[in-house]
Amino acid sequence: MDDKPNTDQIRQAVREHYGQIARQAQKIQRLNCCAAPVDGESASFYDPAQLQEVPEAAALATLGCGNPLLLARLQPGEVVLDLGSGGGLDVLLSARRVGPTGKAYGLDMTDEMLELARANARKAGATNVEFLKGEIERIPLPDASVDVIISNCVINLSADKGAVLAEAYRVLRPGGRFAVADVVVQGQPLSDEVRRAMALWAGCLAGAITEDEYRARLAAAGFADIDFQVLKEYSAAGAADGGCCCAPADLKLDPGTRVISAFIKARKPEA
Repeated sequence: MDDKPNTDQIRQAVREHYGQIARQAQKIQRLNCCAAPVDGESASFYDPAQLQEVPEAAALATLGCGNPLLLARLQPGEVVLDLGSGGGLDVLLSARRVGPTGKAYGLDMTDEMLELARANARKAGATNVEFLKGEIERIPLPDASVDVIISNCVINLSADKGAVLAEAYRVLRPGGRFAVADVVVQGQPLSDEVRRAMALWAGCLAGAITEDEYRARLAAAGFADIDFQVLKEYSAAGAADGGCCCAPADLKLDPGTRVISAFIKARKPEA
């Protein structure tokens, strides 16, 4: 019998997990995705000067595996969408780069994260941002309305990545850019044992797909110029000790399975 968690179970586990993170961040407590004190590894992907641009709670609620703004190369006047925007760090940083003639959207399904992000936007005095409630598999924006899509260690949390990438393609304008950081597997796929662990879905490991599958799904959605850049490799011990993956100390990865964080970029072809 297949006892893997279904889509609704995964979505509820992720929502509850990140709701807890948002509540802790509002108390100005630095946590990792397992709700335990850390030294700010997620924030280490950002220049300290960048973090001075936003309220502290925005940085505290950031549990990513990279800095997608390094890929996005945002320009004044552009419209950017952050999938799974959390406490709003990447949205607020994006808003500063696109300027008053541009706009930065954040999309999140967790009420607590949306409340935190909107409070952070008010504190930052950001007027060109908007946080939307919704699921990344069903983006509540019109076709061809966005210049750039970013995301930070979120797409792996979805049980239907094909829908996420198809929606990303739909809302991008022709020539639009896809620039995300995500957890990916190289070599052999994750074992069924790992994929059945609900805590590993919420902690960003169990939902990770292989690089080959990721490339294939991007291409199937219509994307071109697909590129992967490895940021960090996690051993079984490393996944348990840090990063964005809430892995148990006795986690076993099959031989030939590499878990990495990666920059992933692609482009929607011109019409």
